[in-house]
Amino acid sequence: MTDESPYLLDELENAELLEIDGLYSWQFSLDETVLDQADAAAEADLPFASEAILLRIELLDGRTLRKWQFSYNQVLEAQHQSADGSWLIADTQKSWRLKCQADIAASADNQD
Repeated sequence: MTDESPYLLDELENAELLEIDGLYSWQFSLDETVLDQADAAAEADLPFASEAILLRIELLDGRTLRKWQFSYNQVLEAQHQSADGSWLIADTQKSWRLKCQADIAASADNQD
């Protein structure tokens, strides 16, 4: 058994669906430019921090289009909640509960 903590960034890169505060979204993206900068810094064995927006999430909540965006630093500072596998991601005024779902498949085929 390993004591290694998961990283939200790893889960986001493999996610097909996000749940944010109980709402579900397939419409989310990671900024590849910021990821490339972080990878380049890691390869050069340099620290990397950035307030650049890394994660963007959109969804329709009834008739309301809701949007969230989180910086690279916010994603890296998110706190894993091992009890339910969620993450608390915060800014200076509020926090959100985020869950990543991988291997989600939908089918319109009837199996009758």
